[in-house]
Amino acid sequence: MRTVLSLLVVLLIAFGMFFLYTKKLSPAGAGSSPADGITTTAIKGDLLSIAQAERAYFALNGSYASLAELTSSGALTLSRSSRDGYTYSVETTDAGFTVTARLTSSEGGSSAPRRPTLVIDQFMQVREAN
Repeated sequence: MRTVLSLLVVLLIAFGMFFLYTKKLSPAGAGSSPADGITTTAIKGDLLSIAQAERAYFALNGSYASLAELTSSGALTLSRSSRDGYTYSVETTDAGFTVTARLTSSEGGSSAPRRPTLVIDQFMQVREAN
């Protein structure tokens, strides 16, 4: 009886450690499913592509450009201006730019996990918007 009880305690501790470890592995800002993590990673990649295009455009033209100007000039070859319910927008000033990925459609309704608005600027750091 004592052996069975000890084994049960060890299994409960191991399960608890496994649960905590897997919870820490989920990407920051992602929902609870692997698909949300993949979407967040893809959107971060799109933001980096747009920001690199802004930097290249600035190097050639001395100013930052809108998303439409980046695409029409050939500086950006992003095939679409949205992904999985997120749309991209660019705001420019003389000193820099901000690219925003904002969730515009609610996939899954109110029971869907929180999906953050992501931004990147001329410093090339992707972060969640407040």
